[in-house]
Amino acid sequence: MTATVLETYDPRTFRARTFYDATSHFHDGTDTPRAYLERCLETIARREPVVQAFAALNEAGARAAADASTARWQAGRPLSAIDGLPIGIKDLLETRDLPTQMGCAAYRGNGPKRDNAAVWALRQAGVVLVGKTVTAELGGSQPGPTRNPFDPERTPGGSSSGSAAAVAARMLPAAIGTQVGGSIIRPAGFCGNVALKPTQGGINRGERQATSMSTHGVHAGCIEDMWQVAIEIARRAGGDRGCAGLFGPPTPPAAVQPTCLIVLETEGWTVLDDLSKAGFAQLLECLQGVGMTLLRRSTHPWIEALERAICNAGAICNAITGWENRWALRNLVDEHPDGVSQRAKNTLARAEAMSPEDYRAALLEREAAQLCYARLAPLADAVITLSCPGPAPFWPGDVPGEPLAPHPTGNAVFNYPSSMLFAPAVTVPLMSVSGMPVGVQLMGQQHDDARITAMARWLLETVPPVVVR
Repeated sequence: MTATVLETYDPRTFRARTFYDATSHFHDGTDTPRAYLERCLETIARREPVVQAFAALNEAGARAAADASTARWQAGRPLSAIDGLPIGIKDLLETRDLPTQMGCAAYRGNGPKRDNAAVWALRQAGVVLVGKTVTAELGGSQPGPTRNPFDPERTPGGSSSGSAAAVAARMLPAAIGTQVGGSIIRPAGFCGNVALKPTQGGINRGERQATSMSTHGVHAGCIEDMWQVAIEIARRAGGDRGCAGLFGPPTPPAAVQPTCLIVLETEGWTVLDDLSKAGFAQLLECLQGVGMTLLRRSTHPWIEALERAICNAGAICNAITGWENRWALRNLVDEHPDGVSQRAKNTLARAEAMSPEDYRAALLEREAAQLCYARLAPLADAVITLSCPGPAPFWPGDVPGEPLAPHPTGNAVFNYPSSMLFAPAVTVPLMSVSGMPVGVQLMGQQHDDARITAMARWLLETVPPVVVR
């Protein structure tokens, strides 16, 4: 593939596709959900051949759903604020009218003919399901075909690669992703989206309950659509079993200025490039310029204690998830030895080398980190850090005969902390480095989803984006 940049990225001028501001035109008849869908489908037809965000499309079903939505709006009886919103569903989640192949050859042709709980809730709210978005194999690290919309030689991130790319390419206003380690926030950061990774258990995962750190979340072109999609799901399907679920206002929370933020380095600081460090420093200087207090690891011993507790967050997350997935993956490999990638088999081998004591030790480290994090609640409104370790890396593919690349969809090093802490995180597109997006994330305490969404909205509406070349 040639190094053709599809669309240069500048956060000061880029405008994503949004839905919340179209509904007033549905009310007065100057626009319709069907016409809105057709604009999305036109963009998909134009950009999909290169971006490859979709594992499957259902244009006929989407048009029928959009027509039904149009009739409801014309009658003055929309089912919700997102009635008619075209959406993509990550191809890990079951859908009754489209295959669920999980980016894995072993699942080729799999059609469960039932809906994931979140998908069911979205249909109840009147959304228009356009298609299944590409996932890395089984939600892991083996890449799918999707390319970054701003440079096709770079990864869009993983494993919610298709969801991130579809929103960034303006194909859709929103898409559903999932995260175990960094699969919502990292690809959103690489692609310039806003995204919510909710408090653990915030959105009902339905059949996808196998791992203790997996969450559903939302990629979107704006904060308003991001929150509305998330809360409409939660109002209908609730959270995971045993969890309180996502709660907050029925409409997007108003912008709220934070007064004090903790700047968290994480283990990602050592691998962050100099340009991204400079851009983040510029952003933090701007926040201080409007009177915000910033606390760091050198400021308070409790912050230093957290930094130490998460200094090997990646290893902890991977150990826990590997152990929890090992039997399902072993059965799949035994049944379809040629249908699973070597990367997934390597992950399985590492998990099978673990003992129950190893798993218990990882759980204890996770619990200790969560206690350190909870202790910080009185110190600041939220945590601020980067969403990804600089711009999306180039991904030329594996080289036959050479070792597999360790991070083909990018490094989740800045995302493991929110996953292991069960903390909500919102990423916002406030930086551009070398012409590519680099996201900035806010993390809150558990169940602070609405609060950090309000603060993220303030950042987007108030803080000038940083451009570093």
